[in-house]
Amino acid sequence: MSNINSEISAEIQKLKERNERVELDKAWETSKIRRGLLAAATYFVVGLFIVSINAPNPWINALIPAGAYVLQTLTLPVLKKWWSEHKYKK
Repeated sequence: MSNINSEISAEIQKLKERNERVELDKAWETSKIRRGLLAAATYFVVGLFIVSINAPNPWINALIPAGAYVLQTLTLPVLKKWWSEHKYKK
């Protein structure tokens, strides 16, 4: 009986640890810091590319894809909510 209780306790502890990791991953995926870092990286990489092809105003033009990324991350939660409400109507 004691062995079964310890196995159950171990399984519960594993589930709690897994849930904590999942919650942390979820928090990172929706964090403003992550969005900002990805937007900045997009801006920098696209800016370097535009400079390398000698296009005019590279750093101004690099704002477009970085801004599009930010706009996308702002609208996706709204679209996801709409989709889930219509997908699983009861």
